[in-house]
Amino acid sequence: MHKQQLCFLGLGVMGYPMAGHLHKAGYQVTVYNRTAAKAVKWQAEYGGNIAATPAAAVQDADIAFACVGNDDDIRAITLGADGAFGGMKPGAVFVDHTTASATVARELDSAAREKGLYFLDAPISGGQAGAENGRLTIMAGGEAEIFDRVNPVLQCYAQKTSLLGPAGSGQLTKMVNQICIAGLVQALSEGLNFAEAAGLDAAAVVEVISKGAAQSWQMENRAATMIDNQFDFGFAVDWMRKDLDIVLKEAQNNGAAVPVTTVVNDYYREIQQQGGGRLDTSSLITRLRKT
Repeated sequence: MHKQQLCFLGLGVMGYPMAGHLHKAGYQVTVYNRTAAKAVKWQAEYGGNIAATPAAAVQDADIAFACVGNDDDIRAITLGADGAFGGMKPGAVFVDHTTASATVARELDSAAREKGLYFLDAPISGGQAGAENGRLTIMAGGEAEIFDRVNPVLQCYAQKTSLLGPAGSGQLTKMVNQICIAGLVQALSEGLNFAEAAGLDAAAVVEVISKGAAQSWQMENRAATMIDNQFDFGFAVDWMRKDLDIVLKEAQNNGAAVPVTTVVNDYYREIQQQGGGRLDTSSLITRLRKT
């Protein structure tokens, strides 16, 4: 059986290990990164091929994957000079793992169709650890037939994949994900700060309540480090601010009320202004400890 040719555009903290999982699964992978040294490092670690431009990277690919920073970045590597859409062969699929807007997802879906290509918006959740361990959650938007074609490959680094609807649906679902995370982290921050102010052993409190209805991923994975005032890891405040700005803009478009998200976004802005943009999102608790 023909082994599909793959490429991966963007070798950041998520893309680097994701592309590695594809190579480990036996696929021939060509990579591109804006900073060429990162691609050279990836090749030294995994093998595979590197390309100087997105267009060169995708020319033989049956499926092209991307994970970059924002709307402007994904437009640049797909539609810009030497962009991927100008180099892909007809019938190939472009899978965008970037957390971006639903607007750009629909725009790229339309542009892909005009060139005889297919597009899936497929943002991810699970953080750097999920990418490194191959246990990401992928929420996709696009055609069912195309999702079914790509899904076996996604299993190389995913523990859960779902098609949520047409183009843009993956990005909208990721927005729901970030809304829920923002509220949970703020609630956990308030709870831990309350426990400390009340003179309780916060770790013992978490041990008890994590076995009941208050349990969450954030509690299981972040409560201990929050208690210890450790935030130099994980999903950065800068990234969450970018994601929540996307949420708030979409909420203006669809009329959804997101009062807690609006407030938490402002709290994260405060942390940025205090130089904490690269801290983990659980650093929300530091605002409370200062009052």
